[in-house]
Amino acid sequence: MKKLILSFGYAFKGLKYAFTTQQNFRIHVTAAIVAIVFGWWLNVSADEWQWIMLCVMLMLVTELLNTGIETLTDLVSPNYNKLAGHVKDISAAAVLLVAFFSLGTGAVIFIPKIIKLLHAA
Repeated sequence: MKKLILSFGYAFKGLKYAFTTQQNFRIHVTAAIVAIVFGWWLNVSADEWQWIMLCVMLMLVTELLNTGIETLTDLVSPNYNKLAGHVKDISAAAVLLVAFFSLGTGAVIFIPKIIKLLHAA
């Protein structure tokens, strides 16, 4: 049981590290909060909530993996290395793809609801 409790502690330590040191992680957390507030305000359906939560989790997990890969790359290759640069670029590209997916999903869910709300006003 002690190992299990410690493992949760390490996980929260990792979240804290990412939040306190990574500007992009803080931006994604803020975007997640905005999406949740908009979802609540626009009364999205259960199916739409599933898509929103999927996007939030994909975005945060991908950003955490990117941070881990960048940190490990800096550890094993502290000086400039072209291959290390490729590793960092590829992991950043994964974040970018998830961001595009999340943006598109948010547009599909939120834009029609906002337009409907504006027409009702």
